[in-house]
Amino acid sequence: MRVIAGEWKGQRLSTPAGRTIRPTADQVRTALMDTLAPWLPGARFLDLFAGAGGVGIEALSRGAAEAVFVEIDPIALAPLKENLSRLGAGGRGRVLRREVAQAIEAFSQSGEGFRLIFLDPPYGSALAAETLKRLGDGALLEADGVVIAQHLTKEPLPERFGSLVRWKSRRFGETTLTFFRRGE
Repeated sequence: MRVIAGEWKGQRLSTPAGRTIRPTADQVRTALMDTLAPWLPGARFLDLFAGAGGVGIEALSRGAAEAVFVEIDPIALAPLKENLSRLGAGGRGRVLRREVAQAIEAFSQSGEGFRLIFLDPPYGSALAAETLKRLGDGALLEADGVVIAQHLTKEPLPERFGSLVRWKSRRFGETTLTFFRRGE
């Protein structure tokens, strides 16, 4: 896997070998970043279920000011930290080894906000809907922000989660990106 565009274009990213971690495909990352281009410059980006960090690193490469990576799997954490170190991400990339639900609670309590929140939980689990419900109060999302869920196409997400309303969806075979913004 490589960084597709921006500051680190072409740089190879480490991924865990022989694991069930599924890096986001280049075609999906490209479409995601193209859609998010207006929001990326200077953004705080939250990468939930980050794996080796390909999506958050792509956001940093394309102009995000900071990316926070939340991952619990120690096998995924090693390549994530290696990628950030090798790219010289410095203070722009912060890694939290926590369950996503605990991280969301901690961010809410500390008043941290993000313009972009991406989640790519394990396919076939209920974690996408559970996480979107937690994010539905809008406490972590900046007023003009976007939440993006990557999920199996055959497991569509509801139109609304609290204050989050589906804005658009992009399908890539078995994978779909569903975008949410704050509704009225």
